[in-house]
Amino acid sequence: MKGPEAQQPRAQPVDYDLDIDRFLTNQTATRLFSTSGDVHEPVADQLQLQHAGGRVLDLGGGNGLLARHLQDRGLSTVVLDQARYVTTAPPPVVMADAERLPFAGETFNAVAALWMLYHVAEPLTVLRQAAMVLRPGGTFVACAPSRYNDPEFEAVLPEWGYPSTFDAEDAAELIGRVFDVVDVERWDAPLMSLRDAVAVEQFLRGRGLSPQAAAEAATGFERPVTVTKRGAVVWGRVR
Repeated sequence: MKGPEAQQPRAQPVDYDLDIDRFLTNQTATRLFSTSGDVHEPVADQLQLQHAGGRVLDLGGGNGLLARHLQDRGLSTVVLDQARYVTTAPPPVVMADAERLPFAGETFNAVAALWMLYHVAEPLTVLRQAAMVLRPGGTFVACAPSRYNDPEFEAVLPEWGYPSTFDAEDAAELIGRVFDVVDVERWDAPLMSLRDAVAVEQFLRGRGLSPQAAAEAATGFERPVTVTKRGAVVWGRVR
């Protein structure tokens, strides 16, 4: 039997319209239990420094978490997502496929793709589309979890250890095929604490387990659970 490393990379299912509760639960769990927050705010800070007053395309931006931080910092944003849930993001929003961007060339100062490229079968197509709509000197930024993220829950996460089409292990190499990679920030640290069974259940629900499976699995862990987060943010520049 082939192990996880021998498997072909596969895109993770897009479930935001079919299971919006999972998406919202994941955001809530990060907000409540993370000791360091998510990447959205520091990414917004860096984009403000690089492109103050500029225009940013937020690919796969969902309900606009990044866009809200960017707008608070005076940047103009467009949130693009194929899920209907994008209509809850701050306008303007565009419901479209990131593999076929409906924008003219050199429209944006920066393009962000946070926590989304592993949902795409061919991430290089999205990267090339992003490069096309960026202005000279423009910035591309993306992030992804490691395939070995959350090792404390390996036993109950079916996809743990399996390569996705875009994970922290190969993110810089893929982005480097299209952009000049200027910075890679990796993390591998205990960055989340789940104090009780309710917190564990909420976390596992956000990680993709069904409500019933999350509730059942949560009872099998001694609390509190300190969760090791592994991932990377990669910054690129238009060539």
